[in-house]
Amino acid sequence: MARGINTKCTNLEEDEQSVKNYGAISYPIYQTATYAHMGVGRSTGFDYSRLQNPTREQLEKVVASLENGIDAIAFSTGMAAITMMMELFKPGDHLIVDSDLYGGSIRLFHNVSAKNGIEFSSVDCYKEDVESFVKENTKAIYIETPTNPMMNVTDIAAMAEIARRHDLLLIVDNTFLSPYFQNPLDLGADIVVHSGTKYLGGHNDTLAGFLVTNREDISEKFRFLIKTVGSGLAPFDSWLILRGIKTLGIRMERSQENAKQIAGWLKQQKAVTKVIYPGLEEHPGHEIMKKQARGFGAMLTFQLESKEFALSILEKVRMIKFAESLGGVETLVTYPTTQTHADVPKEIREKNGITEATLRMSVGIEDAKDLIDELEKVFRETEQELYGGKKS
Repeated sequence: MARGINTKCTNLEEDEQSVKNYGAISYPIYQTATYAHMGVGRSTGFDYSRLQNPTREQLEKVVASLENGIDAIAFSTGMAAITMMMELFKPGDHLIVDSDLYGGSIRLFHNVSAKNGIEFSSVDCYKEDVESFVKENTKAIYIETPTNPMMNVTDIAAMAEIARRHDLLLIVDNTFLSPYFQNPLDLGADIVVHSGTKYLGGHNDTLAGFLVTNREDISEKFRFLIKTVGSGLAPFDSWLILRGIKTLGIRMERSQENAKQIAGWLKQQKAVTKVIYPGLEEHPGHEIMKKQARGFGAMLTFQLESKEFALSILEKVRMIKFAESLGGVETLVTYPTTQTHADVPKEIREKNGITEATLRMSVGIEDAKDLIDELEKVFRETEQELYGGKKS
């Protein structure tokens, strides 16, 4: 019988048949660089921690289980994971990538991968005819859903059908929803990407990245590449992510509930011109999310009436932190123009809908009333400062 995801977060089924590591409930940190052998050909299964480490291996098994994959590889950061993944491709290969991606992914593709001879077509995958962009040298489709930061929702199963027809890889960045709410491999994806720094870790205290697959051939390539490039996750950081995953479910549920309440409050504010949250029925991707995910997540983006209003909010928040990143227990508000998407050319940002009045919020697990009380105070103070209170 298939186990529920909360059980998977806390129990690796294969460990239940024996008491290992002296019965330690918290998996040990194997803080070692190398491993002794009893003789030639008599390995413990571990040789050198660049190749593998018991703590990292345990984490990889847990993440693979959560994503219903056969293998997961843990990296030092999310960008390290994507960078190594791009080694699957060679000069002259072509990838179709979503137009609205995390700025670091865009920077990598345009400044490193393109330099190495890989071609890209940036497409609004949620609304354009993706298949019309397929060429003879196309090798993969790369999407985020929802996208960062404009929360566009792409039909994963539909992308998988296109990929199958043309023998392409479908790669899905699942960071925003985590495996708790969405499992792209079950919908036909070949590779799932995670910034483990975010919801999997959940506490803003370490960096990590993951690649997960359900294909043996891709797993073999990844295992060869990671021992070659050497960007595997360190033992202590692996342990931190293991600890964070244990509470993934309850964090995701609480954060999502808070996000729904904040989205509703923001819709009532005169200074807010648009609230973008897939959990709102008016969001164009709402029905697709209901079909392919078990929830809507805790990320939302909103547009203010002016740059001045947005900057004032960032200056005034205190309990809500003005900071980059997302997915932790603390609520963060981010300014994409100067933070996550600062290296994306202005014309591309604006085409994607990112303006100087755009804010992105990662809603945490605080009491929703306290979060809304702070927003209420900050909005009223900003209106007083900008308009003398005339718009309140």
